[in-house]
Amino acid sequence: MAFLLLLFFLLGPSTVSSRSIDNIILPLHHPQLVYSPPSLSFTVDDIIQSDEYRVKNLISRIQYSGEVEQKKMSEGSFVKIPLDSGLSLGVGNFVTKIQLGTPAKEYIMVVDTGSTLTWLQCQPCLVSCYDQEGPLFNPNSSTTYSTVACSSSDCSGLVKATLNKPGCTKDGDVCIYVASYGDSSFSVGYLVKDRLSFGKSTKLPDFTYGCGQNNVGLFGKAGGLIGLSKNNMSMLGQLSTKVGKAFTYCLPTFKSTSSGYLSIGSSKSTQSFSYTPLIQNSLDSSLYYVNLTDITVGSDSISVPASAYAAASTIIDSGTVITRLPTSVYVALSKAVSKSLSKHTKAPPYSILDTCFKGTYRSLSDPKIGLVFADGAKLKLAPINMFYDIDYKGITCLAFAGDSGDVAIIGNVQQLTFSFSYDVANSRLGFAPGGCT
Repeated sequence: MAFLLLLFFLLGPSTVSSRSIDNIILPLHHPQLVYSPPSLSFTVDDIIQSDEYRVKNLISRIQYSGEVEQKKMSEGSFVKIPLDSGLSLGVGNFVTKIQLGTPAKEYIMVVDTGSTLTWLQCQPCLVSCYDQEGPLFNPNSSTTYSTVACSSSDCSGLVKATLNKPGCTKDGDVCIYVASYGDSSFSVGYLVKDRLSFGKSTKLPDFTYGCGQNNVGLFGKAGGLIGLSKNNMSMLGQLSTKVGKAFTYCLPTFKSTSSGYLSIGSSKSTQSFSYTPLIQNSLDSSLYYVNLTDITVGSDSISVPASAYAAASTIIDSGTVITRLPTSVYVALSKAVSKSLSKHTKAPPYSILDTCFKGTYRSLSDPKIGLVFADGAKLKLAPINMFYDIDYKGITCLAFAGDSGDVAIIGNVQQLTFSFSYDVANSRLGFAPGGCT
């Protein structure tokens, strides 16, 4: 499926000054609890369908090996938007607020560890904008806004940042980004720079991001997206020279009225973290890979040879909801959990979730699942991290699913209420219980 974009409106440059900033701490919320009024009504089916899109395209993304090249496009010409790479976004992600421009204005943004480019919807919204909470960003109202040239390293960097070809307005020499996602969501617009602010005292001049002129898809009512991948064009990469290349978050439960947090930068924590190495992967170096070495149910390892784990690349992802495991690993986990809960009434499968029981996660005795990573770091899951309630069916299902590929993805159900520390500078991932509720 293809979409066409007509781009012809150019915006002028300006200059900014530089200053250092401190460690940044932002609140994190599930999107259904942020908007006023809370107008989203994501169903379980919406969440699972979106999750499937995201997983399929995460897997296709790391298998992406084609070369792309920058191309020119003149005023009035068209850009064809490929939809064969990227991630599905919206119902499974968490949101926060940032400030852009001078004077600074606040915008609700999706937070995504699986994306690089930060972008938001911009006036004049030449082609299409979805409904968002609050006004669109107006470039003309910011004295520190400037566009990025096609000849710049930032523009050529879009190839790795988005896995799509950047475009260029021939007359104005303005770089055009194309961010496409697996569920036919996309954003296309100008690559620009402006001042990024976090409150009154912390500012980052010359922050590079996308000013979206054609935006379609499942982004809830967020104004755009914050990319937190390892790529240098991500928000993390751009802030790293100021605060260090690290961030920590805690994802609150889906029904919690409390917020989690996102802390960008190296910081000392009083929590006791268990650490495992972050692994380099040549297929997509921007994602966060770890080595999953074992899964325990109770005190016993599930019946899977070590080779089954070694053959799979394991990704930690903030936007995937249900954890995916290689089929043989998932089948062994499902059998072990079912045996542990043999006294509970089984329920029919629901969509991709095929290990289900009557009741809620609170009604089940705890089988104590543990995810063991390299160097012995063990993520000890609570019931809320193991099961996913299907409220209208009166059932709860194991929040894991099998995948026939050689990729495992640790989703956000398993991450809820834990603090996760992405210490990119030291190539390690840490986690600790009790970070939020």
